[in-house]
Amino acid sequence: MDDTTSLSPEQERHLKVLRWLVTALTATMIVGLIVLIVLFVTRFPEPRATAPAATIPLPDSIPLPDGTRVTAFTRGPDWFAVVTGDNRILILDAATGALRQSITVE
Repeated sequence: MDDTTSLSPEQERHLKVLRWLVTALTATMIVGLIVLIVLFVTRFPEPRATAPAATIPLPDSIPLPDGTRVTAFTRGPDWFAVVTGDNRILILDAATGALRQSITVE
């Protein structure tokens, strides 16, 4: 019994086109990957060691009501906010530490 199948000339032509398309797609993907790697390397250079690090001045201490547990902190240009454990956001003045606003989160 013969297990080989014979292909018509038209089927052989279609297979050759399909092989060419798969090869072209593979080559395109490889070139695209190389282009992406080159772009990442050239667009994201290493940071300069001589550049000064930007620092944000933070207060040494924050006057909060007794029993307040802090869960988060953020800073704006002239204010800072403290999120407390009892679902409040306290917005304080950065220069004086005075309470500007208290927001209850429900």
